[in-house]
Amino acid sequence: MTLNDLDPEAGMLKMDGFDSCAIGVISGMGLAQDVICYDRELVIAQLATEMSQEEAEEFHEFNQAGAYMGPGTPVFLDRFDG
Repeated sequence: MTLNDLDPEAGMLKMDGFDSCAIGVISGMGLAQDVICYDRELVIAQLATEMSQEEAEEFHEFNQAGAYMGPGTPVFLDRFDG
């Protein structure tokens, strides 16, 4: 499955310009619907190509991770170290 295989009618919101940072779909009990999951580190690294690392982290926290757009709002994965 790829991001392009997802049904546009499913209501999963996609972040424009961050397709390469999408790593899967989250589904489970208690979720209103399936949502796209992005790798937080990859998202911040992409943002940091246009701003400083600190600005990228702040932008991500307030404008992406902190934005609720309804039940289809994307989620972000922090990978474990080691």
